[in-house]
Amino acid sequence: MPKVSELFFKTAIVFLILGIAAGLQMAISGDHSAFPAHAHINLLGWVTSAIFGGYYALNPQKAARRIAMIHYWLYTVGVVIMLPALYVMLQGNPAIEPVVAGGSLIVAAAVLVFAVVVFSPETARSVSGVPSPSR
Repeated sequence: MPKVSELFFKTAIVFLILGIAAGLQMAISGDHSAFPAHAHINLLGWVTSAIFGGYYALNPQKAARRIAMIHYWLYTVGVVIMLPALYVMLQGNPAIEPVVAGGSLIVAAAVLVFAVVVFSPETARSVSGVPSPSR
């Protein structure tokens, strides 16, 4: 399995554990005010990361490119900034909203990077049209 796939899958599992922990915390406390953060942890952290990992596992040529690892780090940093800040904000701390926004913008940029990966040809081509080595 390509390294970037393994990283996305391992990261997804960490977020699955965190999502379950957040859900348990809400259930035990009876305070469900942070349910949007719980949903984002599960969807952005667990599901989307796992889907990225699956895509790269099915497309090893694209996974071998440097842009795939840039995508991983950009996305992961954005999610790690956004999700805890969202949780704290929903617990009644609106002053942290700019941090949520910043993390969200990083996540959005990472999704655009992924779009570039998906829509790029299987083999990188040089200006002359001759295939060049994958990055």
